[in-house]
Amino acid sequence: MSFKSGFVSIVGRPNVGKSTLMNNIVGEKVAIMSDKPQTTRNTIQAVYTDEEAQIVFLDTPGIHKPKNKLGEMMVKSASDAFKNVDCIIFVVDDSRNIGKGDSMIIENFKKTKTPVFLVINKIDKIADKEELLKIIQMYDELNVFKEIIPVSAIKGFNIESLIGVIKSNFEEGPKYFPDYMVTDQPERVLVAELIREKVLMYTNEEVPHGIAVEIEKMKPRNNKDLIDISAVIYCERDSHKGIIIGKNGRKLKGIGKSAREEIEFLLNTQVNLQIWVKVKENWRNLPNYINNFGLNENKD
Repeated sequence: MSFKSGFVSIVGRPNVGKSTLMNNIVGEKVAIMSDKPQTTRNTIQAVYTDEEAQIVFLDTPGIHKPKNKLGEMMVKSASDAFKNVDCIIFVVDDSRNIGKGDSMIIENFKKTKTPVFLVINKIDKIADKEELLKIIQMYDELNVFKEIIPVSAIKGFNIESLIGVIKSNFEEGPKYFPDYMVTDQPERVLVAELIREKVLMYTNEEVPHGIAVEIEKMKPRNNKDLIDISAVIYCERDSHKGIIIGKNGRKLKGIGKSAREEIEFLLNTQVNLQIWVKVKENWRNLPNYINNFGLNENKD
């Protein structure tokens, strides 16, 4: 039996579950998750490998109307992910109508020859099967999608069917990555993203988009059973700094404890995590800071 391989872009509006879907497919947490939109900022590469095929996924930022340079970079990153892939997975949620954002993305699909598969996510929220059939029919009538697959990324429902559909679209090809590899993201990036995820979890709606995390130090102790990590959470306002720290520092302690537990699991060692919070006004419109935080729009 020949081995197949290929590249797949996962695209869609913010907060439809793209990162949750990718994490479920590869079986590990390679992209942070949050109920806040625009959680993913870079195109993250994840790898699924079995005996038959290797699928390289590109998880992209949600496509939205940008309000600053960071937003422009995110939308460009998502749009670029349409190119040079074997197929596109377009993720939507359980909405009963097609909004302006989805319509804009669908119009772009009409200009590409790349096969597009529609994934209707969050079907665990649809109690009535007739409602699901109506949603499927609504998208099917657009004559854009090669196949429509309903899934629940968070419950793991119908994920195997989706993998089968993707593999059926691939041709014979090599293994681009070793079997054990599930992401190309450096450990420092994964650690910074885990910390940012916890800030998203612990803070209010007005804070998340204005935060970034920079790892200043990540160094093992002499005995190598402990890694010292120093991180800085950057926000755009003094009021946001107060929200992140919380009364008597309780919120920051919660962020640190929750992040440390996941980082220790990721690195398989004990971690001494120190976190500071600093204000850098309007950093999302400052190219130097966007670059420093690994969010370079010119990144390969």
